[in-house]
Amino acid sequence: MFSVIFPGQGSQSVGMAYQFYKRFEIFKTNFKKADDLLNYPLSKLILEGPSDKLDLTENTQPAIFLISYSIFQVLKKEFNIDLNKAKYFAGHSLGEYSALSCSGVINFETTLKILKLRGKAMQDAIPNGEGGMLAVLGSELKLIENIINEKKKEFECFIANDNSNGQIVLSGTTSNINKLSIYLNLIKIKNIKLSVSAPFHCKLMRKATETMKVELEKINYNEFQNTLISNVTADEINNNLLIKNLLIQQIESKVRWRETINFMIKNGVTNFIEIGPGKILSGLIRRIDRNVKVSAINNEEDISNIDFLK
Repeated sequence: MFSVIFPGQGSQSVGMAYQFYKRFEIFKTNFKKADDLLNYPLSKLILEGPSDKLDLTENTQPAIFLISYSIFQVLKKEFNIDLNKAKYFAGHSLGEYSALSCSGVINFETTLKILKLRGKAMQDAIPNGEGGMLAVLGSELKLIENIINEKKKEFECFIANDNSNGQIVLSGTTSNINKLSIYLNLIKIKNIKLSVSAPFHCKLMRKATETMKVELEKINYNEFQNTLISNVTADEINNNLLIKNLLIQQIESKVRWRETINFMIKNGVTNFIEIGPGKILSGLIRRIDRNVKVSAINNEEDISNIDFLK
C-alpha cells in the first residue's frame, strides 16, 4: 500500500527538474501555460534563476507546484504509472495544493494562480526582516512546547512545523526568535535560524489568512479522487466541502507532518512516493520510521525505484 506526498517551500533550486523539461513535451507545455497564466517568465526563473528571485515566496510556491504537477503528469502519461491508485495523498504546506490539484480537486490553472496569490499574501503579511523561523534539532515536541509556554512572558514563539522525530520549526518576530535561540543555546539544545523572509504557520500570518479567505471562497472544488491527509488535522479528508476551511486555517496552523506520516503508516502504508523537487520529505519520513520505503522522483532514473507500481 502506498501514499503520494508533495514537498513544500525549501525544496526549490535553480535548474530543478531540468532533465524532465529537456526530455518531455508535457513539461514544456506546462511551463508555457504557467508563463502565460501568470504573465511573467516563471519557467526561466526555474531553469536559469537567479536563486534569490526564485526564493521569493511568491515565486517559490507556484514554481514548486509546477514541478510537482508536471512530474505527476509525466509518470501518468509517459510511463503509464497511475499514482491515483494511492491510498492517500498529502503535501507539506504548499504541497497540500499540489496534492489537491493532482487529485483533481483544484484544476492546474487555478492552483497556479492561487499559489502566486498565497505566496504574495504570506510575504506581505509582515514587513520583510521583522519575522523569522528557527529549526530545533534533536528535541521532542513536548519539551519545546513546555519551553515556549514557560518563557512566553520573555518571548512569544509558535510551533510552525512538527516535521519529524527531532525536527521542529518555530516562528515568531525576529526579536523573539533571537531570544529563543539564545535561550536554547544556554540549555544546550541545537537550533538553526532558517533563511526565510517571513514567520510562516503562526498568528503573525493573520493578514495572509484574511486575503486567502476571500480568494479561496471563489474556487470551484471538484470531488476527490484520493483521500487527503490534512496539514491542520493530520486526519483523512475526502469531502470537497470541508477543504476550503482547512486551507484557510492552514496558513496560521502548525503543519502536523510527523503525525500525518504516522497516521498513514498506522493505516497500512508501507511505501511513500515524493513527487517534486528535492528529497526533503523523504529524509523526514526516514527519521519518523526507517521500516517504510521512500522514493523521491527528481529525474527519469528515479522512476526505476517505483517498479512495484508498473
